[in-house]
Amino acid sequence: MRVGLISDTHDRVPAITRLLQEFQKRGVDMVLHAGDYCAPFALQPFLEYAAPMVGVFGRTDGDREGLRGIAAQALACELFEGPHSMQIGDHKILLVHDLADVSERSVLSHSLVVHGGEHKQEMKTRGETLIVNPGEGCGWINGAPTAAIIELDQKHVEFVKLDGPEWKF
Repeated sequence: MRVGLISDTHDRVPAITRLLQEFQKRGVDMVLHAGDYCAPFALQPFLEYAAPMVGVFGRTDGDREGLRGIAAQALACELFEGPHSMQIGDHKILLVHDLADVSERSVLSHSLVVHGGEHKQEMKTRGETLIVNPGEGCGWINGAPTAAIIELDQKHVEFVKLDGPEWKF
């Protein structure tokens, strides 16, 4: 199963839309969002995307009820308080905005941890746990919207970056 990983989209709808299009081109079956959508309208591209999405709230998600209301309009779009633990096939996954919000024991009890908050793409391991930060879906800080795609069974991560001139400031 191919899972798209995204975080810190911060209301930049054109970047969200383009990253989701990239996910679709690359055969992504599901999307995990590690928080910081910001306003409810930032979920609109996920409503139009065909794959299910599971997300957690981040630090800048002020209107959580509005976000939940938009997510409820989709067939398969769920938002949770973080951290959120889930099972996808044989894979126990932890989705959290800020990695500092979870204990080391919790991290190590999952095969995959997806987090955001730092606005930088990163992949590391702790024991048997793969930890992935897909970067910033907005591109506001580092100048280019980023995301990641993981092939769950192989634990193979591919980083995605939108680097055209339309994303530069």
